[in-house]
Amino acid sequence: MKEELKRIREHLMTGVSHMIPIVVIGGIFIAFAIALSGITPGKGAVVTQPFLKAILDIGAASFSMMVPVLAGFIAYSIADRPGLAPGLVGGVLATNLKAGFLGGIVAGFIAGYIARWVKSWKVPKAIKPLMPIFIIPIISGLVVGLIMIFVIGTPIANLMASMTNGLTTMNSGSAVVLALVMGAMIAFDMGGPVNKVAFLFASGLIGSGIYTVMGPVAVAICIPPLGMGVATLLAPKKYTHSEKDAGTAALAMGLIGITEGAIPFAAGDPIRVIPSIMVGSAVGAAIAAIGKVGDHAPHGGPIVLPVVDSRIMFIVAVLVGIAITAIMVNALKKNVPEELMEEE
Repeated sequence: MKEELKRIREHLMTGVSHMIPIVVIGGIFIAFAIALSGITPGKGAVVTQPFLKAILDIGAASFSMMVPVLAGFIAYSIADRPGLAPGLVGGVLATNLKAGFLGGIVAGFIAGYIARWVKSWKVPKAIKPLMPIFIIPIISGLVVGLIMIFVIGTPIANLMASMTNGLTTMNSGSAVVLALVMGAMIAFDMGGPVNKVAFLFASGLIGSGIYTVMGPVAVAICIPPLGMGVATLLAPKKYTHSEKDAGTAALAMGLIGITEGAIPFAAGDPIRVIPSIMVGSAVGAAIAAIGKVGDHAPHGGPIVLPVVDSRIMFIVAVLVGIAITAIMVNALKKNVPEELMEEE
């Protein structure tokens, strides 16, 4: 059992290590474009200058490959080359279904184990050359595709609807409780379905002139990447070389409100990272609610400060959330082996 868990972690880390450069390219380019364009009240990040728009498009294209690369290389680690194509297909479907990186991890493991199973079939000698380029990809791609569409997709849609209804009910109650819940939701899957429900709920209220729900959400959005970036600086021995690189990129992404900057850390060590960022974001959001922080743009991170009400409390909430996340995750993590700290 212990050996199998070790192999599962190795498969997961293979996907994460190949995903990190994609996240870095996407995050840095998007951060650069948005930082130079600024935030528009009521509209969020609007990039219109042609060169910056091109940079933004390059970053967005890179980000669109993040989950497919994660899923593809998890499957590749499990089944070797025959697993790559069905893993990529499963990752694209996870993206299209708004299942986030967690859906990508599920797709990668499903594709990898199915491909490895088909690869083990005893077939006539004449068919063997067709196995890696035809039979294995088609069968495993079909199975993972059907599972993602019919087994994963419907529950996600139902979950999003029920969570939206729940938040609507809570909106008439305590602002602090609502902020706690929404802050935790924002951090849970960093751009996935749970995150999107909270974000869309808060940004929808901006049109009604209610800014004090988006305020706590704007705080929560930036805490996961900033918290993990700071964590790598405070305890470098607990992170691999590639994770420290991802930490630098996460700091840039956090400043302009890209929660996905924390995904490489969460994908590689979900048990320690996800609770840490959820607690940090929830507490930060609650402090923002207490301080009546309002955000007039459907966006988050320090870049929205020009359109924020109660800016001092916004900064305080972000700093407290970062501190909680960094301290908690580093307390939970162990030092990584020295060979993993060297350049990979």
